[in-house]
Amino acid sequence: MTRTIRFLVYPDFQILDAAGPLSAFEAANGAVHGAYALQLVSRDGGLVASSGGIRLATEPMADETEPDTLIVVGGDGVYPATGCAATVDFVARSGARLRRVASVCSGAFLLAAAGLLDGRRATTHWQRTPAFASRFPKVKLEADRIFIRDGKVWTSAGISAGIDLALALIADDLGEAVARHAARQLVVYYRRPGGQSQFSELAALQPADGRFAALLDHIRSHLDERLDVDALADKACMSPRHFSRRFTAEVGVSPARAVERLRVEAAAAALESGGDSVQAVARRCGFGDPERMRRAFVKILGVPPSARRRAAG
Repeated sequence: MTRTIRFLVYPDFQILDAAGPLSAFEAANGAVHGAYALQLVSRDGGLVASSGGIRLATEPMADETEPDTLIVVGGDGVYPATGCAATVDFVARSGARLRRVASVCSGAFLLAAAGLLDGRRATTHWQRTPAFASRFPKVKLEADRIFIRDGKVWTSAGISAGIDLALALIADDLGEAVARHAARQLVVYYRRPGGQSQFSELAALQPADGRFAALLDHIRSHLDERLDVDALADKACMSPRHFSRRFTAEVGVSPARAVERLRVEAAAAALESGGDSVQAVARRCGFGDPERMRRAFVKILGVPPSARRRAAG
């Protein structure tokens, strides 16, 4: 069975919001020949210019053909697009007829304008969340999620998250093995879980001058090892006392707190992916046992590990 994936674009759309997911579905076709037919549509058809000036050829949006999925791309042009009655009506009709609808980045504004997100959980690019929340108060906005599935409606954050969304749609259709094949073809991680935050503790902790950048990278890639002050100071070629003082001054938290935050981030991502058990995650991320991990989660995230796994499910 061939599933038609229809992408809706408009003037000043973000080209990577379209090209990234398109490439993921194309890669899936390499594993399962003919799994997807890909279609670009716009209000009037023809060449449509992206915000970067690149033009893509599109067909006029119409109801004559019945695709499997509509994906609304994002970009600065979404704001005038939400004021176009024909475009909003088309999205609303698609939401009523099709098996599923989705958005990348600010494409969520069009889904919301069409009433498809009322009462649903949704996300969009973090930079656009204040405007979105103000305009669409009926939507249960979760501002820092990578992507969210609520029934037949999927929403995602910006640009690279569109690829994560597409891989999740592929896995839903064709299974994990095909989605993993597509990820390998694109040379991207398979896969950041939908519940994972758009933000990274490593990025947040990284000091501007990068003095401890290599050490932070080492911590994140060796979470199951001994990472106390003595071990980290030795890695940084500093005395423990001097290291602790300089690290805290430049990174903004103590070495112990930085390690704990990075372990919680990694464990949350692992739990949200639904793979290993809580016990295995606790060991791999350096907590040793689930109870220590639970205490760290409650302190930093305000919820226990079980809540993150339930939210992802």
